Amino acid sequence: MRWFVRGDVDGFFGLALDNLVQILLIEALCGGVLGFPHALLYGRVLPGVAVSLLVGNLYYAWQARRLAARTGRADVCALPYGINTVSLFAFVFLVMLPAKLAAQAAGDPDPARAAWRAGLVATVASGLIEFGGAFVAERIRKATPRAALLATLSGIALGFISLGFLFRTFARPLVGLATLGVILLTYFGRVKFRGGLPGGLVAVAVGTVLAWATGIAPGAAAPSGAGFYPPVLAAGDLLSALARPDWLAYLSVILPMGLFTLVGSLQNIESAEAAGDSYPTAPSLAVNGIGTVAAALFGSCFPTTLYIGHPGWKALGARAGYSTLNGLFFTAVCLTGTFSYIAWVVPVDAGMAIVLWIGVVISAQAFSATPREHAPAVVVGLFPALAAWGAMMAKNGLRAAGMGTADRPFSPDLVKSFQGSDTWIHGAFALEQGFIFSAMILAAATVAVLERRFARAALWAFAGALLSALGLMHGYRWTPGDTAFDLVPAWPWAAGYAAMGLLFLAARWITSESETH
Repeated sequence: MRWFVRGDVDGFFGLALDNLVQILLIEALCGGVLGFPHALLYGRVLPGVAVSLLVGNLYYAWQARRLAARTGRADVCALPYGINTVSLFAFVFLVMLPAKLAAQAAGDPDPARAAWRAGLVATVASGLIEFGGAFVAERIRKATPRAALLATLSGIALGFISLGFLFRTFARPLVGLATLGVILLTYFGRVKFRGGLPGGLVAVAVGTVLAWATGIAPGAAAPSGAGFYPPVLAAGDLLSALARPDWLAYLSVILPMGLFTLVGSLQNIESAEAAGDSYPTAPSLAVNGIGTVAAALFGSCFPTTLYIGHPGWKALGARAGYSTLNGLFFTAVCLTGTFSYIAWVVPVDAGMAIVLWIGVVISAQAFSATPREHAPAVVVGLFPALAAWGAMMAKNGLRAAGMGTADRPFSPDLVKSFQGSDTWIHGAFALEQGFIFSAMILAAATVAVLERRFARAALWAFAGALLSALGLMHGYRWTPGDTAFDLVPAWPWAAGYAAMGLLFLAARWITSESETH
């Protein structure tokens, strides 16, 4: 197989565009939400991103060439690889933002660095889960109902990805709706623009032109100039963060997200095999984990993953060269600081329709890729993530109204104030803590009930009781500007899950089958 073919150009533009949108999001969220200074973002985070993308893309290109040599075929396509979109949002809003707010409440003079360190811990832990799970991925996939995995992912996609960008779309309707129209036409309508231009590229180009024409861009002063930002080991910062017990509070995000990435990557390998390219499971998943660990060791707080879409890139004629080009391109722009120019020219608004599409696809998959009779379980699994997003919106609204300060701190009195409008905010705050666990447990238990496997449903409920008793779900404490994770037993919820489990265990004796609905 040749190093580079014509189809690699199309494949490169498609894969690079996916990763470009992710890095634009990193630039916008790290700078705007987390307050990372330029030196931290461009000197530490993006060089780490470059290392992770280079490691994975070069390996998967080499793997494709090796498969081609072994089989004597020239149509082998490398596995697509890049920044994990869902983990990006989860780590920003569920790990790093709470860490920043906690640091501010504690009087830390550098809360952005505290947030970055929390992200490093979450990323390296996620990578270790992916690496270790590479050898048991199939067992994990079989033990957990697909509805439980996909519903939890779908809830994050709806709340923390789609709805936020839907607000942004309608806040800036000319850019938002025009680019959304392009994405709907090409990705859902399955049509192509004349000349074979990729729909994502057209959407970003149209969005960029409209953003500049309407004054949305540029959003900041022009970059002062490029430089060279070599990767720097972040081992000292990692060790400092691990030495503090605070990181344990994020296990309820780290563990499920690591498992999601693992199982999702496994499904993408299966998708590639269905398209004719059979890659070994363990090394493919292990290198995915190695790429994430490498990201954290060199300063990136964003995991990588195998992307969905291998059959699409293969149909375009992409082989191994598109993966190599992707790794080299992002290494160049991230290490030289030239990405600052790209971010200045191309505002995140130009790519928000693509992110919205990603959220829609992930959410739709929860229903389309699960048995039809499990649809109620998917809906149940959506509730905790949507509740967590709603709790975050409520707290953002309170902060915008001037609360969450030393003079007007958050307190239990808020619960009574919300109850005055029949808003049970205490339940939302409880669901917010460890919502990924509770979404999986509730969805999995619902699947078992739908299948009338009541003993299995009871085991899932007892798992909820155990996690609550360990302080990994539902318990929270008040800080001046937030409701923070509290690693103490959440006994009321542990008792509730235990009661549910006992009910399921007794179901075979206290109920009889009925076909009515």
